[in-house]
Amino acid sequence: MPLSSIPLYTATQTRALDHSAIETQGIPGIVLMKRAGASALAEIQRRWPAARSLTVLCGGGNNGGDGYIVAALARQRGLAVQVFALADPERLQGDAARARRFATDAGVPVTAWRGAADLDGEVLVDALLGTGLTRPVRDDYAAAIAALNAAPAPVVAIDIPSGLDADTGAELGIAVRAAVTVTFIGRKLGLYTGRGPACAGAVRFAGLEVPEAVYGGRAAEAELLDLAALGELLPRRPRDAHKGQFGHVMVIGGDRGFGGAALMAAEAAARAGAGLVSVATHPQHAASFLARRPELMVKGVPSGQELEPLLVAPTVLVVGPGLGRSPWAEQMLQQALGAALPMVLDADALNLIASGRFGAEPDGRSWVITPHPGEAARLLGIDNREVQTNRPDACRRLQQRFGGAALLKGAGTLIAGPQGPLGVCPYGNPGMASGGMGDVLSGLIGALLAQGLTPTAAARLGACLHGRAADLAAADGEIGLLATDLLPHIRRLSNASHAADL
Repeated sequence: MPLSSIPLYTATQTRALDHSAIETQGIPGIVLMKRAGASALAEIQRRWPAARSLTVLCGGGNNGGDGYIVAALARQRGLAVQVFALADPERLQGDAARARRFATDAGVPVTAWRGAADLDGEVLVDALLGTGLTRPVRDDYAAAIAALNAAPAPVVAIDIPSGLDADTGAELGIAVRAAVTVTFIGRKLGLYTGRGPACAGAVRFAGLEVPEAVYGGRAAEAELLDLAALGELLPRRPRDAHKGQFGHVMVIGGDRGFGGAALMAAEAAARAGAGLVSVATHPQHAASFLARRPELMVKGVPSGQELEPLLVAPTVLVVGPGLGRSPWAEQMLQQALGAALPMVLDADALNLIASGRFGAEPDGRSWVITPHPGEAARLLGIDNREVQTNRPDACRRLQQRFGGAALLKGAGTLIAGPQGPLGVCPYGNPGMASGGMGDVLSGLIGALLAQGLTPTAAARLGACLHGRAADLAAADGEIGLLATDLLPHIRRLSNASHAADL
């Protein structure tokens, strides 16, 4: 698997990188702090070149020190600077104290935060709380974050939005809503999943001229996936190719009244390159499916017993779209699990497994499960809040419990495989909060499995194709985006990596 993706680190890992830069490379901490402040100010001036004033809110640790550096450098460049201190400047220690003296020597006025203040700057800088935060924000810090969020000026977060968990992307009571976050030395996992994307805004990385040796031998917790690199996993098609070389996906689902889900999954599988696509659905849907998409092989299946002989032909199953939870659904799932084929499990297939009606949990080494947070909670026997509080941990636990690859949907979709770091999908938009998106994703992943990708690779590439297709489809606006709007973009993106061969 190509690994040109970007490493993501936990707060502890990032502190280790910082310590290594100081201790093994001999870079003084105050030098790194000044580089961080300079990087943040450069981003501010790049984005808002006409801004002539800044308001900086500084906390008591090194994050606050970064804020004092920003203020000092801005003052040196002739900007009007306003600093509010939430920690007694006289009690600062180490590099943070040095940074505060640098600011006062530059003539920066520092005012103690008194619970409310006029934030007059044309750009506001959040340097309140860094990556070490693990409990809910309270008291003056909560009030300061609320003031930043209520202000009309754009906010720039230093390293991480205050109140955001650097490891999980959870909002710890209240978090800054930044227009841009400038993060240093190592990109933090929490910026890219859960509440991270909503709080961080645009993320800009500054390496602070740290030598590559600092990163050597340090395994990242996760990696931000890259569609172009993953696209190389799709095999190039020879000129004498035939449909039998690209697998046969069977979608199993579509109980009474839920046919659309199975149909969308099947269309997505076809558009993503499966050689053959069939659908085993409730008999009432067969005629309408064929009228909509005659390329599909549609079987009306009244019971699980009649599904069994149909499972000889497929190479991959997609089970769950529109499946429901009726006795018919249980029979269909039972037969599918008994076929021992590679498969994608989604929607009510996951809910039925979570119900415990199928005895021992099946061996999932060759499947992909694709739960949203509610389904993940049911599979793990916890509540939705616990899943969202620590999405990375929930995704890993799903994979460890069920095997194969686990894909946890949501902002910053996560993929866990049996080895290696978590994959984080950087694509997608709020327009995807509409019915049918998950059905398209399951069919897409099924097609990738059918073309020979491993479960982890299929889940990673499928998530990125799906999210990027949604971004392209949202060119006319996110509101009103439909799942089927993604299909032409999925086809084009699936062909993009091999365009030079056409």
